[in-house]
Amino acid sequence: MMSTKYFFDHPFAVKEREEGREEGREEGRAEGRAEMVLEILEARELSVPPLVRERVSACTDMDQLKAWTHRAVLVTDAADLFDGDEA
Repeated sequence: MMSTKYFFDHPFAVKEREEGREEGREEGRAEGRAEMVLEILEARELSVPPLVRERVSACTDMDQLKAWTHRAVLVTDAADLFDGDEA
């Protein structure tokens, strides 16, 4: 009897799946952190303009998101979240 080989069992396919999973985890972490930043601003009853919401939601840089999380606790205006950023 002949055994059947499937592509998804091949070491390259397994590696690709694992890399995809890790990429998905990183994206999920960034999305969660972005949500946290926005929730902090909202909990502090600060108005969050659409441009601020879009910029925070689009960010995937965890270091930047961590900095914004810390600033979200201190700012008096949501737009001040970006003070000191290069871009």
